[in-house]
Amino acid sequence: MSLSLKSSYRMHSGHVSYYEHLSIVTGTPMKFSLFLPEGGRKVKKTLLWLSGLTCTDENFMIKAGAQKKAQELDMAIVCPDTSPRGLGLPGEEDSRDFGTGAGFYLDATEQPWSKNYRMHSYIMEELLPLLFANFPLDSQRLALSGHSMGGMGALVLGIRYPEVFHSLSALAPITNPSDCPWGVKAFTGYLGEDKSQWRIYDPTHLLEDIGYNGTILVHQGKDDQALTTQLKPDCIEAAATKSSIDLKLTLCEGYGHSYYFVASFIDEHLHFHNVQLEARP
Repeated sequence: MSLSLKSSYRMHSGHVSYYEHLSIVTGTPMKFSLFLPEGGRKVKKTLLWLSGLTCTDENFMIKAGAQKKAQELDMAIVCPDTSPRGLGLPGEEDSRDFGTGAGFYLDATEQPWSKNYRMHSYIMEELLPLLFANFPLDSQRLALSGHSMGGMGALVLGIRYPEVFHSLSALAPITNPSDCPWGVKAFTGYLGEDKSQWRIYDPTHLLEDIGYNGTILVHQGKDDQALTTQLKPDCIEAAATKSSIDLKLTLCEGYGHSYYFVASFIDEHLHFHNVQLEARP
């Protein structure tokens, strides 16, 4: 599978690069960005970042300001796009919370989405093997984080695949998508009306159903307009407490939902992942 390098920029002694490849899983071109710290050697620590609604592979790299700390920690950062694009499906471009830019990191089962909207399988079966085959990254020290819809995706993948992702965090994640407007709309459209099929993509239900043996770091802005209607951190907090899971949830006074919030706390998350990954044998 060939990669096409679209652009590359030197930053904090490392490089931010943007790539494109034809995905077998989604049947479309897919993009991702990659920060590699300076050194020209195998990078032992990698963070996979999943972005939120309307975002692309560029948002985090441009807005979060994470590269300086990543360079200091000798950590790579990978940011995939948030959905397939340009399929021309009915309704694909009609709203910000469904279709383009809103893949919800799941595998759709409903038509016409099921053929291409397979972000779950894209990440696990295609993107990760592609990264480890083409770049000097260590598959045994992989961390996972994300924001909003991407925070939800990070929690889902991290809880379901602890053997792959060795450190887990999220910023302002959608914690209980089965019971919020963004999630209900997406799950109904992509997965159908049977709510029993939604549980494997719902962080709150996953903690209830399979648990998590490790620490999960979450930051949430207290002035986030989506706090009580969409994000509902109290749901995952209750599930973690019930299952005796170490959830470190911090509600941040005065912060909203934007990348100003993400940029304010991303260094703390990188430090958290660095500690977790360094502790691996």
